[in-house]
Amino acid sequence: MKPLFDKCGGYRKLTSFTFATLIHLGTMRFCKRFVPYKEDPLGKRTGQMVDAARSGRQNIIEGSERASTSKETEMKLTDVARASLAELLGDFEMFLADAGEIPWSVHSTEHQAVSHLNPAAFEYTDDVMHDYWVYFHREKKAFDPWLEHDQPAVIANAMIILIRRTMAMLSGQVRHQGEAFLEEGGFRERLTQCRIEARDAGADPAPTCPECSKPMHQRKAKTGPHAGQSFWGCSGYPDCKGTRKIQDSGRRTQDPAP
Repeated sequence: MKPLFDKCGGYRKLTSFTFATLIHLGTMRFCKRFVPYKEDPLGKRTGQMVDAARSGRQNIIEGSERASTSKETEMKLTDVARASLAELLGDFEMFLADAGEIPWSVHSTEHQAVSHLNPAAFEYTDDVMHDYWVYFHREKKAFDPWLEHDQPAVIANAMIILIRRTMAMLSGQVRHQGEAFLEEGGFRERLTQCRIEARDAGADPAPTCPECSKPMHQRKAKTGPHAGQSFWGCSGYPDCKGTRKIQDSGRRTQDPAP
């Protein structure tokens, strides 16, 4: 029998999640350093940037955890994470524009250097949360020359690259989730299939037809003295009208066809 619940969680193993964590922490750090509260009296710029970064990370978590009962929700939340990062991307672009800066060309040395930074695969024991943060702070060091730079334009450019890379990963995840849904179906389909399999597992095995030896199906009489009662009917009906009583499925006993 197929399992009722699909796999869920495991988001810490996703490179997109580690990138989203870098982006979330990097955005908080960037706003503390370069978006002074005195120049942002209502807190909108800082609040919206941090909220967008947080949404990118947290929706990956929620989508992964909801995967066991709703592939549709998993896909939607993964897409929400991607869209939140797109919003944050616009904020960093506007920061550069306000400073009179232009985003790095994809052909520049700086862009190529950040584009080739990749964390190692996450390996863990039975202490996953502890293991993840040991892993994260170790892998973050490779990004620190860019994310802890003295010039805000350098950090903003590095963040733009990380955001675009993460968005591409999330787009790939949504496609993969959609393909898995088409191939395996969703929770409701699994629920129905598991119920059918559980019901059939407790039923008598289908006998063969005493007339033509084809497999038989359970049917229910609609009319006559046996109305409402279940019986075995030939799968070749109406060409073959062979029947058996349910309780006598092991004998070659025939009932009149209903």
